[in-house]
Amino acid sequence: MNELVVVSAGLSVPSSTRLLGDRLAAATAAHTGAEVRVIELRDLAVEIAHHLTSGFPGPALADALDAVTGAAGLIVVTPVFSASYSGLFKSFFDVLGAWDKDALAGKPVLIAATGGTARHSLVLDHALRPLFAHLRAVVAPTGVYAASEDWGAEGLPERVERAAGELAALTAGLSGRVP
Repeated sequence: MNELVVVSAGLSVPSSTRLLGDRLAAATAAHTGAEVRVIELRDLAVEIAHHLTSGFPGPALADALDAVTGAAGLIVVTPVFSASYSGLFKSFFDVLGAWDKDALAGKPVLIAATGGTARHSLVLDHALRPLFAHLRAVVAPTGVYAASEDWGAEGLPERVERAAGELAALTAGLSGRVP
């Protein structure tokens, strides 16, 4: 595996969304030895909006799009707003689709989200999974949702490890066997 790219749509600093992305990346890299690159969408918000209105990406956005397109695997993490992914998250992937309609075709992707309550955990299967299916990505079977109460609980590290193992296997082409 060459490079694992984390796309984080967290808006605050520090961000629980970024923290979840970092944990997933560390666990996946432990299986694969991959280099990890993190793309913080909040830093690209103005360029994303400019691209949507002009059709031309700025240099930082073009670099991020190239990184995602060239990655061996992706970890995508968004906070939940109004029972779905954030607008910034969706806008980035809209721009990516316009940049290269085949950018995610066949690319292994691990989906994850954060929110204040477990009631929004279905966002993984009702919003994120369909988005990445439409983009023709290969989505890891286990998505990871972290509510506020999950950060100190036993279950989150287990879900992180399971999902990371699945992404590692997908990037290695091993159909579920962890390398």
